[in-house]
Amino acid sequence: MIAPARKAAYAVVRRVFEEEAYADRALASAVEGLDARDRALAQRLAYGTVQLARTLDFGIEQLGKRPVRKLDPPVRAALRLGAYQLAFTDQAEHAVVDDTVELVRAARLERAVAFTNAVMRRLAHGFQGLVASLPEGPVKYSYPDWIAEIWARDFGGEVALELMRAQNEPPLLEVHAAAPVGEPTDVPGAYVVDAVDIGRMRPMSRASQLAALVVGAQAGERILDLCAAPGGKSMLLAGEVTAVELHPGRAQAMAKNVGPNVRVVTADARELDESGFDRALVDAPCSGLGVLARRPDLRWRAHPLPELQLELLEAAAARVKPGGTIVYSVCTLNADENEAVVDASGLEPLSLRSEWPQYAHPTRPEFLLTLPHRDRTSGFFIARLKS
Repeated sequence: MIAPARKAAYAVVRRVFEEEAYADRALASAVEGLDARDRALAQRLAYGTVQLARTLDFGIEQLGKRPVRKLDPPVRAALRLGAYQLAFTDQAEHAVVDDTVELVRAARLERAVAFTNAVMRRLAHGFQGLVASLPEGPVKYSYPDWIAEIWARDFGGEVALELMRAQNEPPLLEVHAAAPVGEPTDVPGAYVVDAVDIGRMRPMSRASQLAALVVGAQAGERILDLCAAPGGKSMLLAGEVTAVELHPGRAQAMAKNVGPNVRVVTADARELDESGFDRALVDAPCSGLGVLARRPDLRWRAHPLPELQLELLEAAAARVKPGGTIVYSVCTLNADENEAVVDASGLEPLSLRSEWPQYAHPTRPEFLLTLPHRDRTSGFFIARLKS
């Protein structure tokens, strides 16, 4: 009998790579009915396998002597899951090998059972050493080349490696709370906790909270939140908040959770028929290269969005009063989506260096840039601009 946690993790890996499902959503359905221990193990195995797919594929190809792309998808998923357990967990080798073979058999691929068994036994004897011998870089740490190249370009080779390592580690559990909980941070209202009590706190990185704090919203002001869902930042804004969300389902879900000062509008922010706002927050869609530790599948689906980001920033500028302020934030570490978008907008930066010197951008200190390897939080770029 295949261990329940492995069976659930296998289902998640298959859905992510065969159906382009989001890992967290696939996991939620896969672990239904499992006890807490098996749910936690399934998450660890599934997320680790998805995150380290490139490293795992390298080992499978080197030791299996067959291109991964030519394997049947169920076989590829089983070998990835098995390889991850052998090299990166303390799961019993014989159980891992046996269950990997049984997963292939359960997928009705009897013709691939002998091959799977042979490759798993080679991986059991040689994969850990193979990973250890890999040179420092995107294959060893399982990143697409383009991400490694952007980080090396923007931050230098050593920092690029530090970012790769840091975003392969489980992130701190950061929350927002109205009253003190856990360990306080240097961002008011942000705490690090061991577990989430949803009645007292909301999961939210302190970098994300910082973006809302920088808006400086005041009671009596009209605030525009241009890309609002899921609504965490909207709930941190004072004043009369108009929160715009393009997708109806996300807007409806958000409307159930926000406070009475927040009005949710379902619309394309670029076409919003309102203006005269005192301040705006543009927390724009992006490649997400600062939150890869929190989203194991994102590195395989991410892509930069500078054109959309510039359009949204210009839309905010057109709807804010002259002399008002706009905060542009993105959870990515990519100059093409960060400072280049601000520069292209022509808006005047208002320096944040004196307010938050610990997070000053390393080369453009008028902006903020949180770095996962240094700050142990999500990577966010934040700029405050004058309309």
